[in-house]
Formats: sequence, C-alpha cells, structure tokens
Amino acid sequence: MERAFGAIDAISGSIEVPGDKAIAHRALILGAMMMGTSNLHGFPKGKAVGSTRHCLATLGFDIRDGDNLVEVVGAGWQTPDFATLDAGNSATSMRLLCGALAGRPGRFELTGDQYLLRRPMERVAEPLRKMGGKVSTSDGRPPVIVEGGPLAGADHDLEIASAQVKTAILFCGLQADGITRVKEPTRSRDHTERLLRWLGARITTGTREVTVEGDPLFFEKSGFSLEIPGDFSSAAFFITAACLVGKSDLEIRGVGLNPTRTGLLDALREMGASVEYQLTAEDVEPLGVVSVRTSPLHGAEIAGDLIPRSIDEVPLVALAATQAEGQTVIKDAAELRVKESDRLDVMAKGLIALGARIDTQPDGLVIEGPTKLHGGLVNAAGDHRMALLFALAGCIASEPVTVSGWECVSVSYPDFETDLERLAAS
Repeated sequence: MERAFGAIDAISGSIEVPGDKAIAHRALILGAMMMGTSNLHGFPKGKAVGSTRHCLATLGFDIRDGDNLVEVVGAGWQTPDFATLDAGNSATSMRLLCGALAGRPGRFELTGDQYLLRRPMERVAEPLRKMGGKVSTSDGRPPVIVEGGPLAGADHDLEIASAQVKTAILFCGLQADGITRVKEPTRSRDHTERLLRWLGARITTGTREVTVEGDPLFFEKSGFSLEIPGDFSSAAFFITAACLVGKSDLEIRGVGLNPTRTGLLDALREMGASVEYQLTAEDVEPLGVVSVRTSPLHGAEIAGDLIPRSIDEVPLVALAATQAEGQTVIKDAAELRVKESDRLDVMAKGLIALGARIDTQPDGLVIEGPTKLHGGLVNAAGDHRMALLFALAGCIASEPVTVSGWECVSVSYPDFETDLERLAAS
C-alpha cells in the first residue's frame, strides 16, 4: 500500500494521543498473572499490543472489550501444557512472554511474521537459561521454544540496556527461587519496575540496577485498575512536526512523561527547540502536558545516556537534523540496527533519497543541515516507525513524499492520518 503526504502550513491545536503500548503489553501480562479481573483504561489500538492480547487468549485467558477499556480475567498465571503463540510483528510480545512462560510447566512455541523471524532472541534466551529456563532459538532467532520449569534467581550484567530483556528477566524472576538482579550499562525504560512495585512485588530499584525476589504469593493477588497514559512515542511524531512546520503551536495533553522515555525532549532542546512540559499527575506513571512551538534549530551531538531514553525517537532527531543549521552527530545507537528494520540504514537511505545529506556510521549518523527536502518514493521496509518518519518528511518537503508499505502503520498508530489531518487543519 502506498500513501502520499504533502507539505502543511502548521501543526496547531491540542490532542490526546493513544495509550502507551509499552505499558499496555506489560499490564496485559500482569493481569493474566494475577487473580480476578483487571481493567486497563485507555488501552491503545494497534497490532502490536493486539499480538500480546492474542497470545494470552491462545493461552486460555479471557480478555474482553469494555467501555474505553480492556478487561483481563486472570487466573494466577495458570497456563496449558502446550501452546503455539503467534506474536505477529511484535518483538515486545515475544520477549516478554518468553520470560513470563519460563516458569510455567509446559511447552510453548513462540513465532511471528517474516519481519519478527529476523529479530535477535538469544539476548533474551541466554539470561533465562542462566536461571534454569529451557529456552531455545533457531540460530539466535525465532521461533523460540520455552519449556517451563523450576527456576533459580541469578545476577545479570547486561551489555546493552534493553527494557524488553530486563522485563523478561524480571517476569522470570518473579517465579524463581531466590533473588534476581539485573544491572544495565545505562538506564532503560522502567515501566515494568513501576508496575511491579505498585502491585506489591518484592522489588528494589537503583539508577541502573533492579532486584526482584521470587514471590509465589504475587500470583494470588487480586486484579487491578490502571489508567494507561498517552504514548510518548506516538506524541513524538507531532512534537517533532511542530518543531519543523511553519508557525506551529501544539499542546499534547495526558501524555506519559516517564523520564526514561522522554529523551527526545532533551535532544530537541539541545538543538534549540521550544519544547516545554508540565506534570499534572503521578501515580504509577507521571503524565502531563507538552507544549511545542516552531523555532530555529542548530546541530548537536546526541549520544550516551540520552540514546536509551530516546531509542524509538532517534529517527525523528535525524529528521529534525536535516532542517537544523550545522552538523548533528548521532552516536551509540547501534541498537537501531536490530529493530523491525535496520533503522539506521533505512532512515538514511530514505532521507538521502529526499535530498538529505547523511553519512551513515556503524552506531549512528552524521547529518549536515539545513537541507530542503524534495518529494519522492520511499520504502518503509515493513517498519511502522519508518513509515511514520517518511510521512513527516512529506509534511516539510517541496513536493509530496509517497510512502511504500504504509499498511505497517497499523502495528502502532492506525489513526495517525486522522490525527495529523485534524492538527494540520486547526
């Protein structure tokens, strides 16, 4: 499917973006782990969280749609003896469920679509095996076979900060005998730790370390009611657009402002952007209002601890850099090469095809700006974030940009076009 996007004059008005996908994945699984009904308010659409929902339904859990919510009827994480689970395009679903199923008696095969079958899974399987889990991959990739059984706590020193790997280990550690400790080189998003602490798990956290104690009683706890904040990764597309387009003035309300997720705000500020935010509430997660106005941008170096806090938004930094005065250097972002696509390669090729000046590095990009982008045809390579990135490129290009493979946007933000049109017309 192809979709063309043309230049717009401004991004204005206010919006509430869909619920946070990362939190929704975790809350679904935790709802199945506990007893009784859990109500997840503001649950997002999209095939990614739908994959976790589908896998849990395959395991026999009752998941129902309510009035602007999803209900999960948990049974203390009681699972069948065998199941084949199709995670579709969602690596998050697969990785989190590997950890959650490692302690369940049974044999589980986790598979997915052609893109997911290319994703690395040994980085999850190896630490689970260290705890006694029987987890095997196909040359490091899916399908993944999990044969659940007794587990023992262990210490894990991760070479690469990864919230998905960390979460898989913590879900496994809940079912293990003893203490499980995870240490990361830099801090990754902490949605799992916040949810587990809120639900009464035996968990302690530090700046780069988290410890969980195996707790059989956790699975006897009652269900919960959770308000899922707006997804910062979805808001990020409009935040970036408002920085670049005409005389924009945008307000995004009810959006999650977890500091482990908001690195884009810091990156854009380093580039001179007029971006402000205000906290309005903080329960399980902080949330609030982000305000953006168009302003001149300049080059900057985006690297180090800022990268894990903005890993999904680095492509948007690259787009902003094409319009910034001077050179922008993005480093320490090699993790982007093992996402739904090799994002460093796909974004560079796509933006270069539209006139950008970009030099690709093993772990990042060097971008010279400003450059007036022109129209053209670009391929999203089956990656929803790349499709959305190129759509925004069309909003600032001299001629329309046609995105090939637009259908993949349904993975994360199926209503993006509707929201963009409304803000562009405000």
